[in-house]
Amino acid sequence: MISTAPDFEALLIHLKESRGFDFTGYKRSSLIRRVDRRMAQVGLSDYAEYQDFLQVHPDEFTALFNTILINVTGFFRDPDAWDYLRSDILKPILATRPGNAPIRVWSAGCASGEEAYTLAIVLAEALGVEEFRERVKIYATDVDEEQLTEARQAGYTEQQIAAVPAELVPKYFEQSAGKYLFRKDLRRSVIFGRNDLVQDAPISRIDLLTCRNTLMYFNAETQAKILTRFHFALSEGGILFLGRAEMLLSHGGIFTPVDLKRRVFRRVPRLHQQSGAVFAEALPTVQPPVGGLDELRNEAFAASPVAQLGLTSDGVVALANTRLEKLFGVSSRDIGRPFRDLDLSYRPVELRRYIEQAQIERRSMRVTDVEYLRGGELIHLEVQVSPLTGTDGSLLGVNLIFNDVTASRRLQDDLEHAHQQLEAAYEELQSTNEELETTNEELQSTVEELETTNEELQSTNEELETMNEELQSTNDELQTINDQLRISTAQLDDANAFLETVLTSLKAGVVVVDHNLRIRVWNDRAEDLWGLRSDEVVGQHFLNLDIGLPFDQLRPLLRGILTEAAVPAEVTVEAVNRRGRAVTVRVVCTPLTGPNTGPESGGAIIVMEAEQTGV
Repeated sequence: MISTAPDFEALLIHLKESRGFDFTGYKRSSLIRRVDRRMAQVGLSDYAEYQDFLQVHPDEFTALFNTILINVTGFFRDPDAWDYLRSDILKPILATRPGNAPIRVWSAGCASGEEAYTLAIVLAEALGVEEFRERVKIYATDVDEEQLTEARQAGYTEQQIAAVPAELVPKYFEQSAGKYLFRKDLRRSVIFGRNDLVQDAPISRIDLLTCRNTLMYFNAETQAKILTRFHFALSEGGILFLGRAEMLLSHGGIFTPVDLKRRVFRRVPRLHQQSGAVFAEALPTVQPPVGGLDELRNEAFAASPVAQLGLTSDGVVALANTRLEKLFGVSSRDIGRPFRDLDLSYRPVELRRYIEQAQIERRSMRVTDVEYLRGGELIHLEVQVSPLTGTDGSLLGVNLIFNDVTASRRLQDDLEHAHQQLEAAYEELQSTNEELETTNEELQSTVEELETTNEELQSTNEELETMNEELQSTNDELQTINDQLRISTAQLDDANAFLETVLTSLKAGVVVVDHNLRIRVWNDRAEDLWGLRSDEVVGQHFLNLDIGLPFDQLRPLLRGILTEAAVPAEVTVEAVNRRGRAVTVRVVCTPLTGPNTGPESGGAIIVMEAEQTGV
């Protein structure tokens, strides 16, 4: 994608109008690369589509700005530069300031605040904590509100403060909830606020301005604009502290290097031109008149290396020198002719209107950038039209001077070309340097992201290990319960087998019913007595069986046993067994109760014993 793509420029305008972020001054190569990266993450490849996506998903602005504004910073970044600033810059400044004079510092592009708090530590060490609180104000600004919010909280991890000297950590940080918080009493001297270096007004009367690795994101034109604002912001002799990737080789008029290696510069005061004229000596006294002046003037005029033409007030040629004849062919033969009849009056440039204007306004006129083709050679001229007045102020005529500026024009063109080449080479060098620095910061950002991801994976792994241990423990518990269930099942099977043996061994028919009189147990003697197998009757209503028992006599007995807390009851009835023979049956009903069941829920045990059967 090219940097001049209309859709991309439209996207930048949309960001400026909708969110107030002006990225139009940023270098297009870096800017396009970062925007393309974010678009790839959301699965888009067209700038117009991505602009629509931003309108539908407002949260995407935050992700995009975090991608564009890398916000890589740290405490005491480039320690050698900070040591130099503390020993060679701040100490002399503080030594020359009155004891109660305020000290104003601006940290431009402060990101998450590490640089601003580094300044606070350095100044507090130089002044002492009490004097720091009374005298110092540090204005920390950035265009990213999210980063400013993080900076105001002033909480950093152990890894983030690793570059802070060990002896300074307990002095300036307090541990809380796993983070290191910058001292609250010193934090009041650090004021955070949003400031767009391209659009917003600069802070004034600043003694020290730090803007490290921020200018490199902007193009040359925007850099010049920002540096002009920095010059306005700084006090007389103020210090500008830049990052390793930034130079000010083309801005020597407003900043001069103090230490180029460490990127420390000093503000250059602007010079004001003096008005009026200054005379070095008195004007000379009037000398006696010199003879032969007319001839001398004529010869001097003719020998002048500059082409000249003199006209009378009514436009007649009065004077023409040798250089004019060589240049335009106008000679003494043309003296007395009206100027308007000469080719020179309109070629190479229309001169009559300038002559008329000079006569009317009584002031010199200058015609620049005149091109004249003579013998196949292009000559650049500058024409000066000057009115000639007498001692009484009357108009005598007009003098035209034709200056050949071809050589100087060529030198100027060569100089501009050389300057453009130098500027282009510098831009390429600076761009390469900035790209390398940006790549380094991106790599550092990637390393930090990978470290964060590694920590998250390690945390997830620990959680999985904990879950695995919990699952293993649960599995062991389930295994124990299963073993207990198998033991209980075996015991239950033994109990059922024993109960089955008991019921089989009884000589009487035994029926167990629930509280609804549905049969639960039917032993072999009951099957022999009435002719129905256990699998035929279990689950059936006892009173609905088709057997020889007189249920109308048994029903009251059974109902009483199930609905009342009664004692066992007994009745003798006449019945017909499975062979169709009359038998006398003694029926004993006993409530089926247990420790957790009542008469209604337990059911009943019915024992049927035939006292006499037919043969």
